[in-house]
This record gives sequence, C-alpha cells and structure tokens, in this order.
Amino acid sequence: MTYAIIETGGKQLRVEPGRFYDIELLHLEPEETLTLETVLLVNNDNEIAIGQPFVEGATVEGTIMRHFRARKVLVYKMKPKKKTRKKRGHRQEVTRLMINSISFNGAVFTAPETDIPASEELAQTEAE
Repeated sequence: MTYAIIETGGKQLRVEPGRFYDIELLHLEPEETLTLETVLLVNNDNEIAIGQPFVEGATVEGTIMRHFRARKVLVYKMKPKKKTRKKRGHRQEVTRLMINSISFNGAVFTAPETDIPASEELAQTEAE
C-alpha cells in the first residue's frame, strides 16, 4: 500500500493514488493537473521516507475535479443575563482533488488497475 502525507492549505493530509480529497480552495480550473512538491512522508510497502521538512524528489500529482462549498457551520455566541445572542453561519470554499500518482526518486506509484470493470463483470456472469 502506497501513501504520502502532503501539506496543502496549512493542513497535513494523508493521500493515496486513485482517491479524491476535499482541500482548501485552489484557484485553478476544473480538469487541470496539479503537482504538489510539499510531501512530508512517502510510504511504499513499508519503505518509509521522511522529509526534513520535505522529502527530496517526491511529488504528488492530482487533477482538480470541482469547486464547491462545504456544509454550513453554525457559530452561536451568547452572554448570560445580558440578552445578547449572535447566530452566524459559515460555509468554507473547498476544492475536490483526485490523486493520480505519487512519484518518488523516479518511481511512479499509481492506483491498482482492475482488469475488468464491475459493470462488464456483472454482464459476463449474467450471460453464463
């Protein structure tokens, strides 16, 4: 199992190839490819490379899927005995990022490919 820990938007995130993640807003267009060099750790079949602060020669490539707003967070402030109440909501702007591959020292790790898509496999079993 291959994964990496990256830093984006002031947060650290564990990412794997073939999965998507919601991160802080990136000002790029959907379907654009993004390369992140802020890789803090790479793990490939228990071979761990830890950076100080970043791993040399490691990159994570991803594709911007879409931009949207996250769920609303309610902030309620109240002062007792003063009849003071404030209710506010906040929705954070978010970018959905699909991780395509993790590169480390020339080796590229991608998501494992399935031989037959699930819909074709189901059709084959029904035909038999």
